[in-house]
Amino acid sequence: MALTRLDRIDMNILVELQRNGRVTNAQLADSVALSPSPCLLRVKRLQREGFINGYSALIDLRKLGNNVTLFLEITLSQHKREDFLLFETSLRRIEEVVECHLISGGFDYLVKMVVRDLSHFQTIIEGLLEENVGIAKYFSYIVVKSPIRKHEYPLRLLCEQDHTSE
Repeated sequence: MALTRLDRIDMNILVELQRNGRVTNAQLADSVALSPSPCLLRVKRLQREGFINGYSALIDLRKLGNNVTLFLEITLSQHKREDFLLFETSLRRIEEVVECHLISGGFDYLVKMVVRDLSHFQTIIEGLLEENVGIAKYFSYIVVKSPIRKHEYPLRLLCEQDHTSE
């Protein structure tokens, strides 16, 4: 499947929407040097083509009271396609799982969870182990502090062409 080429204006639209998804079309058009109508057409095209998957609010979990963020390294006992599907299907049902990545290296999955407290986490992990979804071993890491948390991707840098190989 061929990738759609994004021009400078498309990239500027994505950067601006990533910074503020609630920006009005008129404000967005002004910030990317377009008139509102062509700007809206571009935004709709970017949505249709899947560059924009949705809009959401960033919630400050600290305002909601105590909670614990943790990461899990999970290794599966078997590595057949069905084993991965079974595990991922089970994990999708757990609301506290906010990210899950199949990775290369010394374990299979890196999972990020947000729970009320450690007792809450223990109940979840015991339930997963009782379900027998193929977990051979896991290690949990409690987040003490998050000094860097970005909600914006470095879009321009990711799309730069490497001219050093020319």
